[in-house]
Amino acid sequence: MPASPIRKLVPLANAAKARGTTVYHLNIGQPDLPTPPEGLEALRHIDRKVLEYSPSEGLLSLRTRLAEYYHSYDINVTADDIIVTTGGSEAVLFAFMACLDPGDEIIIPEPAYANYMAFAISAGAVIRTVQSSIDDGFALPSVEEFEKLITPRTKGLLICNPNNPTGYLYTRDEMNRIRDLVKKHDLFLFSDEVYREFTYTGAPYISAFHLEGIENQVVLIDSVSKRYSECGIRIGAIITRHAELKKNVMKFCQARLSPPLLGQIVAEASIGASREYLRATYDEYVARRNFLVDGLNKIPGVYSPIPMGAFYTVARLPVPDAEEFCKWCLSDFEYEGATVFMAPAAGFYTTPGAGKDEVRVAYVLCREDLAKALTVLQKALEAYPDRIRE
Repeated sequence: MPASPIRKLVPLANAAKARGTTVYHLNIGQPDLPTPPEGLEALRHIDRKVLEYSPSEGLLSLRTRLAEYYHSYDINVTADDIIVTTGGSEAVLFAFMACLDPGDEIIIPEPAYANYMAFAISAGAVIRTVQSSIDDGFALPSVEEFEKLITPRTKGLLICNPNNPTGYLYTRDEMNRIRDLVKKHDLFLFSDEVYREFTYTGAPYISAFHLEGIENQVVLIDSVSKRYSECGIRIGAIITRHAELKKNVMKFCQARLSPPLLGQIVAEASIGASREYLRATYDEYVARRNFLVDGLNKIPGVYSPIPMGAFYTVARLPVPDAEEFCKWCLSDFEYEGATVFMAPAAGFYTTPGAGKDEVRVAYVLCREDLAKALTVLQKALEAYPDRIRE
């Protein structure tokens, strides 16, 4: 089981805080924007006398509201196609457990969300990766690179769109290439779409459910954590039209009894968040993205492509080993009483040596704090003994 690149340096961050150092957390996708008032009001006014188990597949009222929400994105599913899970993480794990036997293989473009590897290991499955590059903005690798990895044990492809950790948004052409691969080799398409609200381009958002001819092979992963700033309520979902797959997933759902009752109540109310809330959240992330990426690229030796979705970017630093630099920032450096905490990007790759000089940066802080964090990062790079000098 691999250590989390997002959380494994937390002890160093805690030690820095104990010394009185301010730590700017750019390492984790924990939004600082407020949860919708509709969700908080629902939590405050729960009138139940018993906090009972919910159905293993989740509350029907929540699944109905979710289906309506998906319809607004032209994702035509019913409440019966939706299974509520304990966060998007459980959705990925149960999808793998239900679809993949030990030794089966799944192909994922890297860098990829690190916990996918952990969930595959839990299911006894094997991750095979095709590598994208920061030099072309992490565009989808060629079909030929995928074809090289397909074996009789290959059961699926997994994409995250918009992508974590890169912020890349797949184009219509790229999604069609994925569709053709899935259809040709009769694979599942696992599509993690938890950041669909945060797409920063005029092109229409393309869901895996928009791809014609593979509707029964799509396994969509979703969560309310990011779009409503509700990471702590642990509500996600698996959405699929595949009848046998739903039966298999339900076995795991019944074994864990039920998803969180209070979380479902909050999530259902939050689906009714106002247009003003959603627009303000979107606009704030656009502004933060522009501010952060512009600031990163002004630091000598640093390069970040412009992400078109989610609220992350991967940046290349002028250091030989970004993980060692991140550790040093937390244990040996501060500027005006502050330091930065970033996620070493090597943990988002499985290819040895890949991403060694890269970090994932989450723009989940206000612009004032992002400005301070950028200043600290620049000062840290200037002071770092192992900096690569041009």
